[in-house]
Amino acid sequence: MVKEFKQFIFKGNVVDLAVAVVIGAAFGAVVTSFTTNLLNPTIAAIVGKPDFSAYSVVVHGSKVQYGLFLNALIAFILIAAAVYFFVVAPMTALMKRIHGPEADKPPVTKKCPECALDIPIEARRCGHCCVSLAG
Repeated sequence: MVKEFKQFIFKGNVVDLAVAVVIGAAFGAVVTSFTTNLLNPTIAAIVGKPDFSAYSVVVHGSKVQYGLFLNALIAFILIAAAVYFFVVAPMTALMKRIHGPEADKPPVTKKCPECALDIPIEARRCGHCCVSLAG
């Protein structure tokens, strides 16, 4: 039983997953700090402090605090924007610069003239409607 556990733990995908979780947690802390300490104060300096936490409504005696949801939604949008504009877009540009533009690849499928479904280029008979494509 210990042998199987060691085999499970030392599989490549388990170790990779553990590393990804640790790196993801550290990256999440960096992104949260960036939005909390840089983006939010910049936005507050421009348009005023956007704080909706006091917004609520009472429905049948229950207090619905939709302002807290709005604050969480704004934080999510800011974090997503920070990740996109400061990580995803630069990495995409870097990968294009390193690998160059992708060459146009020849098509691997064609349309069946009878049923209009995609079939392999090399096909001599449609696998969907069985029409002969020779000719």
